[in-house]
Amino acid sequence: MGEQKLGNLMTSWITICDTCKRSDWEDRGANQTDGEILAGLIEKAAKDVPNLRTRRVSCLMGCKAGCNVAVQGSGKLNYTIGDFEPLEEAAKAIVGYATLHAASATGQVPYREWPQEIKGHFVTRHPPLPEGDDA
Repeated sequence: MGEQKLGNLMTSWITICDTCKRSDWEDRGANQTDGEILAGLIEKAAKDVPNLRTRRVSCLMGCKAGCNVAVQGSGKLNYTIGDFEPLEEAAKAIVGYATLHAASATGQVPYREWPQEIKGHFVTRHPPLPEGDDA
């Protein structure tokens, strides 16, 4: 299964924790987790965006900073971003950042290009895995 390409862009993935619950989740009596709500908003915002894919996972282990997502691409720097409220503005900013990530050869996006709603939400950065079996 090779990396999908379209023009000069490579596919980036938005991996969304659908089990995230913000600290006030029980008090609100919510019938969906905050992660499920944010996942739906991200999926809607990314639906027709070239070179972006979304997937849900049941736990990114960042519970203290929920809601969490990972922005990933083959051969690129990968990022975990979190502490989002499940709002449309956050979803659009995440998709906006992931679009820039997809357009970057290395996955690095200059700070000045980050959507404002992303700033202050970065949790971790992971280097790309080495290429090949003998790396």
